[in-house]
Order: sequence, then structure tokens, then C-alpha cells
Amino acid sequence: MTVKNLDDLLGEGVQGRYVLVRSDLNVPLDGERITDDGRVRAALPTIKKLADAGAKVVVTAHLGRPKGEPDPKYTLAPVAKRLTELLGAEVALAGDLVGESAKALTGDLVSGSVVLLENVRFDARETSKDAVDRSELAAELGALVPGGAFVSDGFGVVHRKQASVYEVASVLPAYAGGLVLAELDVLKKLTDDVQRPYVVVLGGAKVSDKLGVIANLLTKVDRLLIGGGMAYTFLKAQGHEVGQSLLQADQLDQVKGFLAEAEKRGVELVLPVDVLAATEFSAGAEHEVVEATAIPADRQGLDIGPRSRELFASKLADAKTVFWNGPMGVFEFEAFSGGTRAVAEALVASDAFTVVGGGDSAAAVRQLGLPEDGFSHISTGGGASLEYLEGKELPGVVALEEKN
Repeated sequence: MTVKNLDDLLGEGVQGRYVLVRSDLNVPLDGERITDDGRVRAALPTIKKLADAGAKVVVTAHLGRPKGEPDPKYTLAPVAKRLTELLGAEVALAGDLVGESAKALTGDLVSGSVVLLENVRFDARETSKDAVDRSELAAELGALVPGGAFVSDGFGVVHRKQASVYEVASVLPAYAGGLVLAELDVLKKLTDDVQRPYVVVLGGAKVSDKLGVIANLLTKVDRLLIGGGMAYTFLKAQGHEVGQSLLQADQLDQVKGFLAEAEKRGVELVLPVDVLAATEFSAGAEHEVVEATAIPADRQGLDIGPRSRELFASKLADAKTVFWNGPMGVFEFEAFSGGTRAVAEALVASDAFTVVGGGDSAAAVRQLGLPEDGFSHISTGGGASLEYLEGKELPGVVALEEKN
């Protein structure tokens, strides 16, 4: 990949120049409180480098899934507050995206200062399927930064063809931010010249979310470990009783195909051998350890069991490369967090190149209090990482390549 990057831009000089930065600040909230600021901290280095170099930094980002119009529930105000704390300098929040407030704040911006535009998804044009609508918004964003440049640093959104990710790269001179470059470098290590054994651990709720990545990984990995809610569809496809566990019955034929393909290719596909089966989906639910192949009809699996944890850890012990995406159980409930913790601790103990694939896996690492530096890389872009590993092109990256 040949793209201009942040160092190129800094080398050209940004003192007194506007720079529009697309960051990924889509953090989880409990009311107005950020429960995991990992994405804010990951966005900080690029913003700080530009501000320290004297740029007039204008940041755009989204939060949640508002329906194309302002929604107080999805304001970026908590993010602006956290950025201010981390940066040690005020980050003003515009009251809109490209309206009067945004124009006034950016117009008065001084060198070395940062302003955050309100949620870009408050404008329906951001996610419109009509390229004309998206281009119109991109032009308005560009008008806020006259004579400026664009830095794409939100890896978690580069798989989206959206105005602030894709079209804006045609409006302004475009550069890849440090975060995007770092993520792509890691993903290349998972696809090109991989150190073996190569083990992938997949969890989370639904098989359907990972159909493409499973199909592609079966052609590349030595071992595939399946946990989380999606494991029950695999167990059912093998003919086992899964009780009230999460099941995607419409994916059974697809999963049977995966099982056959794994056997054909000599890929070791590892499923749980025991699970914590609960009477209901709740933090304090009564539960017991049962065989994964015989879950009682009135119970549901909420985590992999102790033997499965040992099994998964043993299958990770000799790995040279590991990619992990998705928890092994309902880690938000302490009683059902043991499986996810066991996988995470096995990766920390490993000498392998270990990548945590963003999303819930990254949140679990932080919630469980595990050392982030115990992993080679914790991604900020779960969906983007998975699409890359599926072999798909990432529109936000393609847009940068097309400018070079």
C-alpha cells in the first residue's frame, strides 16, 4: 500500500494550517459516563502531534447509531470532556456538524488548538447510499478547513463508504494517520508471511457476523477455536443438544459446510467440551458445569467450562501467531467471565504475536483488568479487522490509495 501518511504531512509543515481528522471515538457510555475510553486514548497521538506542530485541528467522529438527525443521547460532549482531560488543553465541542456553531468555532480556531465537531451521523448524508449526498457533506466539511488537509485516523470506520471517511479524501489532500497505518501493518502480519502455528480464536454471539471471515480463515489457519454464543450453532450442527442456548438455526447448513471444509483442509477446529449452563440470562442465574454435547433442555450456555478453558489454553500454548475476536461467554456478568479471562491470560502468557481484534474482546481485556501491554496489539476496529481478514477492500483505505 502506497499512501501519504501523517509524517509526510508534518514534513510539509502544518503551522497555522487547518487539518481535518477523522477519528474513531465511538465509545461505550453509561448515561454521560464513558465506560471504556480505549478509542479516545488511541486517537490522541495523532491529534496531539498535529496540535503540537501548530495545526488548527478539527476532529470529526461518530457515536452510536443516531437516525440521521440530532439526538442528545449520542452527543459527543462526554468525548470532548475526556479529550480535554487527556490532551491537557481545552477541546471545544461545536453544537453542530457543519452549521453556524461549527463555522464559528473553526473560523476562530488558533494554531495548536483542537475543536471537535458534533456527531457526524447527526447528518443523514454521512451514511447515505447516494454518493451525491455524501459528496455534498464532504464538500461542506472541507469548507470548514480552507486550504487544509485530511487525516484518516479512524480505523474502526475505514470499512465504511461514508462521507467523512471516503468522499472527503477527494475534497482535501489526504493522509493516513498513525493509527490506521499501525492497524494495517498488524493485519498484514496476519495475512502475509504468517509465523506458524497460526491460531484464531473466535467468539461472540452470532455465527452470521463472521461467515466471511471463517470461510477465508479456513484457507489460512492451522487451528480455529470457537467459543461464545456462536459455539452452540457449531455444536448443534454436529447433532448435539444445546437446550436454550443461543442458536442460529438458519446457519446450520453453513456451519456443517465449515466443519467439512476444516476436516478436508486439515484445520483443527476446536469446540468447547463443557459449558456453564444457566437457568436464565442474568448475572446471578443458577448454573452448573455440563458436557457441551448434552446441555439440559431447560438451560442455556453462558460461558465455556473449566475443561474447555484448559483445552483452549493448551491449543494456544505452541502458537506463533494468534488473532482473537469475540468473548467466550457473557463476560459482563462476573460468574460467566472465566472463559474469556482464560483465553486472554493464555495470550498474555504466550510468546506468540498476539492480536486482540477490537470490539468486545478489547473491552473485555480492560474490564477484566488485564495488562494491555501483555498483547502485541489491541485493535480499535473489530468490523474493519474482520473485513480485512475476509479479503475485502476497505473503502477508506482505497480512497487514500487513489490519491497517490
